[in-house]
Amino acid sequence: MRSGVIAQKVGMTRVYNDAGEHIPVTVLRLENCQVVAHRTEEKNGYTAVQLGAGRSKVKNTTKALRGHFAAASVEPKAKLVEFRVTADNLIDIGAELTAGHFVAGQLVDVTGTTIGKGFAGAIKRHNFGGLRATHGVSVSHRSHGSTGSNQDPGRVWKGKRMAGHMGQTRVTTQNLEVVSTDEDRGLILVKGAVPGSKGAWIVVRDAIKSGTPEGAPRPAAVRAAASK
Repeated sequence: MRSGVIAQKVGMTRVYNDAGEHIPVTVLRLENCQVVAHRTEEKNGYTAVQLGAGRSKVKNTTKALRGHFAAASVEPKAKLVEFRVTADNLIDIGAELTAGHFVAGQLVDVTGTTIGKGFAGAIKRHNFGGLRATHGVSVSHRSHGSTGSNQDPGRVWKGKRMAGHMGQTRVTTQNLEVVSTDEDRGLILVKGAVPGSKGAWIVVRDAIKSGTPEGAPRPAAVRAAASK
């Protein structure tokens, strides 16, 4: 089990394949995605790597986190995420992951926070059909109709689909195809839509249902240190 990466959603565009067919893709950008800490079985009871991405001003970083980043000799990060890995897939602290961590054609699971829609009615939130346009229905065409039962049980069940807050939830979309990667610019092009608004932080992992492809680098694709 390999580590995933933290990427930033740039937006959507399209690319063309060899047959001339256009493929809608979401562009994800890796920015300073570095290993900040390790979690080990002996010390923490599980094995994981903690990655940080982006940049955060020192004045906006707590003293505890300043010490945490200083111990790893990395700049303060805007986003921190832990990834469970096997012991043989631990990555050196301070190493920077690149877009080459994924290979074209492989499937990935993408996690993000959906765009918040505020308070929404049942038709928009749950795709209800609404009431009839005539035959006694007036004013309440877009209402959700009856919400309860009669004498037994005589109450509204918990979880009943009704109007309420829509969006702003953590969502994982599974089995999205990686169309291509650009290591120089740190870009990953994923087929289809990805949850989240532009600029949102997105977590990308190997698809849990299909596993890691043969050609994927292990433990990770790491940027070579600049020669002094």
